[in-house]
Amino acid sequence: MEFKTTISVLLFIFSSSLLFSQTNWTLNYDNSLVTAKKDHKPVLLLFTGSDWCPPCKMLEKNILASPEFEEYANKNLVLVKADFPRRPENQLSEKQRSHNDNLNRKFGIRGFPTVLILDYEGNELNRVVGYPGTSASVFIQNIVEKTKEIQKKS
Repeated sequence: MEFKTTISVLLFIFSSSLLFSQTNWTLNYDNSLVTAKKDHKPVLLLFTGSDWCPPCKMLEKNILASPEFEEYANKNLVLVKADFPRRPENQLSEKQRSHNDNLNRKFGIRGFPTVLILDYEGNELNRVVGYPGTSASVFIQNIVEKTKEIQKKS
């Protein structure tokens, strides 16, 4: 009995830490633009193959899941994720797959990961294809440079 209790407590702690350490990603591009316009924030739109793409996993682990990026993103960005998983257990709803496919066509995505920085009207300000191989702070600085005009308006 004590073993089960210990495992339950550990699972709770682990899942709680994941919930508190993650940024606020949305899956709906149109809703994100409404939020971005209201808050005068840029949109970071991530195209990823979360369960099969090694560079996508590296981007997530080394940059997007870093405390530095999470802190910056939660204050300064509207985050949208368009995922294209391949494993059967990770498949998205038909509606979400269609939404992501439409975004893929709209922005002409040709490789994963692709990170787009958009203004709050959906105009592309910057595009990074592949894993950039930089630190989170350099990645953030690139976003800051590309979004200076938006930041001035807020």
